[in-house]
Amino acid sequence: MDNGFLFNTFIFLIATCLVVPLASRFRLGAVLGYLAAGVLIGPFGICLIGNSLQIMSFAEFGVIMMLFMIGLELEPAKLWELRKLIIGLGSLQVCVTSILFTAFGIMLGFDWRVSLACGMALPLSSTAIVLQMLQEKGLLQTSAGESCFAVLLFQDIAVIPILILMPLLAAPGIEPETHQTGWISHLPAYAHTLVIALVIALVIVTGRYLSQYLFGFIAKTNLREVFTAASLALVVGITLLMEVVGVSPGLGAFVAGVVLADSEYKQSLETDIEPFKGLLLGLFFISIGMGMNFSLLTGNPAGLIAAVMALIISKAIILFVLGKVFGLDGPQNALFALALAQGGEFAFVLFQYASGLHVILSEQSAFLTLAVASSMAATPFVMIFNDRFIQPRFMSLLPEREYDTIDESSNSVIIAGYGRFGQIIGRFLKAQGIKTTILEKDPDQIDLLRKFGQKGYFGDASRLDILRNAGADKAILLIVAVDDADKCLEIVRKSKAHFPNLKIFARARNRRHAYELDKAGIDYFRRETFDSSLTMAQEVMKFMGESESDMRYQAIRFMKHDEQTLLTSFKFFEKEPEMINFARQASQEMERILREDIRTDGSHEDLN
Repeated sequence: MDNGFLFNTFIFLIATCLVVPLASRFRLGAVLGYLAAGVLIGPFGICLIGNSLQIMSFAEFGVIMMLFMIGLELEPAKLWELRKLIIGLGSLQVCVTSILFTAFGIMLGFDWRVSLACGMALPLSSTAIVLQMLQEKGLLQTSAGESCFAVLLFQDIAVIPILILMPLLAAPGIEPETHQTGWISHLPAYAHTLVIALVIALVIVTGRYLSQYLFGFIAKTNLREVFTAASLALVVGITLLMEVVGVSPGLGAFVAGVVLADSEYKQSLETDIEPFKGLLLGLFFISIGMGMNFSLLTGNPAGLIAAVMALIISKAIILFVLGKVFGLDGPQNALFALALAQGGEFAFVLFQYASGLHVILSEQSAFLTLAVASSMAATPFVMIFNDRFIQPRFMSLLPEREYDTIDESSNSVIIAGYGRFGQIIGRFLKAQGIKTTILEKDPDQIDLLRKFGQKGYFGDASRLDILRNAGADKAILLIVAVDDADKCLEIVRKSKAHFPNLKIFARARNRRHAYELDKAGIDYFRRETFDSSLTMAQEVMKFMGESESDMRYQAIRFMKHDEQTLLTSFKFFEKEPEMINFARQASQEMERILREDIRTDGSHEDLN
C-alpha cells in the first residue's frame, strides 16, 4: 500500500481528533473545526498534505451519502408537501439572485458574459455545510430548516440547466477543457433531457421494486459486512450512473434515498452508511480548508473581504425578502436567510468550467473560488452571530404578557410552579377540598390549565409583589415546584427573608439542590424522581419473583436510610474526600441492613 496514502490518512484522523473537539468545546460546531483542521494541515498551514484537489474529489462522496441519508428520512408524501417551497421558493431564489448578481456585475463594468456566468454560480449555497449545521442544532424539521432544504434541493436541480447554458456564453469555436458529460454529450438538448428522465425513472423503479429482493437476499446470509458493502455499492452505482448522464450525483443519491424511504431495510441502510458519511463529510470540509488559496488574500485582502461581505449580505437580504413573501416569521426567516447566505460547492465546478470555456479568466476563477470558500468558512460564525444577537433581538421585540391580577389572596396554600410536579400536588390537594393559589410563569401552561376549567395565575413567584398579592403574608404553606433549581432557591430565600411565618416545602432536582435548599432553611424538600424510581425498583423485584410485601417493606427501609444519610451528608457536602468516604460507608451500611432483613425472613434464607 502507498505510504503516502497511509500518511495522509493518519494526518487527517489526527487533525480531526485534535481540532474538531476544540471547536465543539467552544460551541463553534464541527464544520468550523473541520475547516480549521484543513487550513492547519494544508499548503497554507504547516503543509503536511499538499494535494487538496485529489482529496476533495474523493471527499465529495461524503456529500452524496449525506443527501442519500436525507432522502431516506423524507418519504415521498413529505417531499410532496414541500413541492411549493421547492418549486416556488427555490426557483425564485435562484432566478432573482442570478438576475441581480448579473446586473451588479455589468454595473461594475464586467462583460455581460462574465457577469452572467458568475451570476448563475453565486446563488448556489453549500448543501454540505447548511444541512450539517441544521442537523447538529436539530433545526432540520423547523419551518426554516424545511425552507433551507427545499432551496438547496432546487439548487442541485438547477445545476443541470446551468451546465447546459454555460457553453452558450463561450466565444465561437471554444471547446470546453473540463466537465465531460460522457457518451451523451453530443446529443441535442431534448435528447439529453429525455435520457436524464429515463435514468431517474430507472433509479425509481430499481429502488421501489428490485432493491427489496436484493437486500432481502443479502439479509438471509446474516453477514453484516455484505449488507454494508451492498449499501455502499448502491450509492456508488447511482453516483456513477448520474455522472455518465451529466446529472448532479447528489441529486441522484437523494432521489434513491426518497425511493427507499418506505423500504423495510431503511433502518439497516442508515446504520450501515452513517459512519462512512460522517468521515467522508469531514474529509470534504477539511479539503475545502486545505484548498483556500491564501496567497490571493495577501495580494488583495481588501478586495477579497469586500467580495465575501457583499456575497453574504446580498444573498441574506434577497433570501430574507423571499422568506417574508413565503410566510416565514421573523426568527425563522433570519435563520433561513443567514444559513443560505454563503456560496456553494457547485460554484467551484462552475467557475472551473467557465474558466475552461474562457468565459472568465483563470485569475478571476481563482479569486471567486477563494471568495466562495471564505464565505463557507464564515458560515459557522454567521450562525453564531444569529444565535447570540439576531434571535434574542426578535424575542425582545415580542410583546410581553402582563402578569395577572390575583383575586384570591386568602387561600392557605400557594403553589409556585404548575408543571408535571406541581400538578400532581395541586390535583391531590383539590381532591381533599383544600383551596390553593397557583402561580405559574409559563403563559402557555396557564392557558392550558384554564382550558380544563382550573384556575391559575400567570406570575413570577420570585417577585415579592407577586407573592404578596398571592397572600404569602397570610398563607401557612408555600409549595415551590418550579423546574429551575436556581429560581427555586431564589423563591425560597426571598420567602424565608420576608415571610418568616410561612412554611416552605420545595421540589429538589437532585442531592446538590437538596443541600442548597437545606442551607436556605427549607422546612421540607422532596427529590423529584426519588419516589418514582423506588416504585419502579419494587416492580422490578416483583418481576424477578420477590414478594410484594417484602419489597414494600425493604423499599421503606431503603427510603428512610437514604433520607437520613442525605441529611447527614450535608455536613460534608463541601469537603469532597470526606463526602466520598461517607457515601461509601453509607452504601455499605444500606447493603448490610437489607441483607439482615433477608436473613431474618424465612422466605429469603435461600438467597443468602
